[in-house]
Amino acid sequence: MVSSILVMIEVELNWVELWLASEIGKLRQFESLRKGLPDKYGFEGAGWNLHILGASGEMAAAKALGIYYGGSVNTFRTQADVGSLEIRTRSKDSYELLVRPDDKDQAIYVHVTGSNTKFKVHGWLFGKEAKEEQYLQTHGGRDPAYFVPFSALKNLSDLKALLKKN
Repeated sequence: MVSSILVMIEVELNWVELWLASEIGKLRQFESLRKGLPDKYGFEGAGWNLHILGASGEMAAAKALGIYYGGSVNTFRTQADVGSLEIRTRSKDSYELLVRPDDKDQAIYVHVTGSNTKFKVHGWLFGKEAKEEQYLQTHGGRDPAYFVPFSALKNLSDLKALLKKN
């Protein structure tokens, strides 16, 4: 059941956290280039920026949820981003949770927005819950994906309780 009031957590990364996240993002892009890995899902642009934003969002989610952030590199599709959670960071606060068709149904996806030092951790869903036909869209000529509105997200307090139980 989705709660009617979504409680978002605002997080500000300190300079050490931001530096670490940017280094992790740069390492991820470097490794992608070194291995000759192509951009995915129709993306054309600055991969450096996306990797730094993603790592910063992971750092913010870990801080908000009180979970250790290991900042892994070269573990995509084999290891979750933060603990057992997949973090999806979007640059604008109005952007919805993004889940791809090939994402794991049983994984938990946490929606984070923001940039630089300021982030908002909005809510979460299991992959299977995000993959409803009504959320399937294409934006900017890119591959179809699920864009889940804020109103469909579950509260972070429920996620914290679930993580405590496990």
